Amino acid sequence: MKSDTTNSSIDDVQVDKQKLEDTSFDANNALPTIEDQVLMKSAANQKGIGEYAGVIINCFLIAFGGFMFGFDTGTIGGFFKMSNFMRRFGSYHEGRKEYYFTDARTGLMVSIFNIGCCLGGLFLGGLCDKYGRKPALTIVAGVYMVGILIQITCMDHPHVWVQYLIGRIIAGLGFGGIAVVSPLMLGETAPAKLRSICVSFYQLLITFGIFLGYCCNYGTKQYSDTNSGQWRVAIGLCFLWPLLMMGGITFVPESARYLVQKDRVEDARKTLSILNKVPGDDPLLQKELDVIVAAVEAERLAGDASLKELFSTKTKVFQRLVMGVVIQSLQQLTGDNYFFYYGTIVFTAVGLKDSYQTSIIIGIVNFASTCFCLFVVNRFGRRTVLLLGSTTMTVCMVIYACIGVKKLYPHGRSEPASKSAGDVMIVFTCLYIFFFATTWGPLPYVVCAEMYPLRVKSKCMAITTGTNWMWGFLISFFTPFITSAIHFSYGFVFMGCLIFTSFYVFFVVPETKDLTLEEVDELWKDDVLPWKSAGWVPAARRGAEYDNEALKHDEKTGLKRFF
Repeated sequence: MKSDTTNSSIDDVQVDKQKLEDTSFDANNALPTIEDQVLMKSAANQKGIGEYAGVIINCFLIAFGGFMFGFDTGTIGGFFKMSNFMRRFGSYHEGRKEYYFTDARTGLMVSIFNIGCCLGGLFLGGLCDKYGRKPALTIVAGVYMVGILIQITCMDHPHVWVQYLIGRIIAGLGFGGIAVVSPLMLGETAPAKLRSICVSFYQLLITFGIFLGYCCNYGTKQYSDTNSGQWRVAIGLCFLWPLLMMGGITFVPESARYLVQKDRVEDARKTLSILNKVPGDDPLLQKELDVIVAAVEAERLAGDASLKELFSTKTKVFQRLVMGVVIQSLQQLTGDNYFFYYGTIVFTAVGLKDSYQTSIIIGIVNFASTCFCLFVVNRFGRRTVLLLGSTTMTVCMVIYACIGVKKLYPHGRSEPASKSAGDVMIVFTCLYIFFFATTWGPLPYVVCAEMYPLRVKSKCMAITTGTNWMWGFLISFFTPFITSAIHFSYGFVFMGCLIFTSFYVFFVVPETKDLTLEEVDELWKDDVLPWKSAGWVPAARRGAEYDNEALKHDEKTGLKRFF
């Protein structure tokens, strides 16, 4: 039951809402929104960020799931240039009297993690609804730690690389579950006032993990050839990250949404009270609780969607599912993992004596660019940012590939590489990473999260995310084979994908900036042309002069619409 005070506050807001509806909108003297009025009545509005320090730290520790993935990405590529790692897991060439990795073994040892992630997301992600967010995150983190233990205990024997492979896939299973539960718990734990900041921790910590992984490799590569610490230190640290996360969530109350799903509404109120540091009858808390209860009831009424509904063209679910699958596929086909997974190997090929240093620079660029992305997306919208990203990345990849093919080895591959050409390639690699991290790095997840109706959302998201993991496996597995065969001409493959990406976004992806999930559904059902969708207005907010039919037709035909 709501308190009288709460009812009074909500009634006041409803009166204010009626006044707003009767008043014409003035951009220069805009009245506060309903949400703003509730916030002003709330005690939470009187608290500074410093008073939320404990909750922010807990959100930071929950987000370590992203850091774990980033750290793995940053370290794995550097291992293959470490002499002790080659001695332990590589093959011995009798003729050259040296250890080496075959393309197949390199590809498998890197990419098998993605297969584990895909399976873990499908089979372990559902634990959060069965046991709760905290127990589920603890379980999947434990699975990840088992995989790490298998890797770190690899001793000398003929098939030791198979043991490492098993450890990688089990760690991938654990992280696949973490990748589902951690962002979910993060969004449900963050206080309403700081949610946008706290939710961004996950993506930021992925990039920070990549950077720190590069730094770790740079430090341990200096160990002697007989010291397994070259690679064991990094893997040992991978055991520490889930412990920090598991320790952190012991201080976090269970998700309010999960408690509502289990009909424990009063416990959910206590959770929101703790997280937002307000009394249980606070207007903002009550509003948030009402939204959660309504959403859970809507999900119950919707029920579980059948697979047949995913192929419905009438509701545009199938079109949206195809778009999500293609967008997630194109994110991998931009070529980012070519640099992230194999950056150390790539920079050795361009003639650098210490490719680990350059990897650190890329890590810094990636992390700083992701911070910048938070401003770019909210300022310019989805379509514009995606189109800008694919265009600029195309230019960078063309220059990178052309120099690699034509200028890097002016006297043949058997001769030393041109330093000036290598430097230019590194510069354009950094530019490419900057444009990727600010555009195609986070945005495919944002676009997919906004596109699907509640009834089919979980299934659609599972399919699109699984597609991303599978392409991650394919790119990381086949890259050693392709680069061995065509070297830097591989960049032209990604260039072609990026050109296709620009056209696909222009002709298929609508603009959803500032729209609610219900309005996005309405946009799709309105059959608005994607390249005119920025001018679309929901039916509830349309003026007398608005012409919705004009957004459904275009006199231009074919590529004239694009150019």
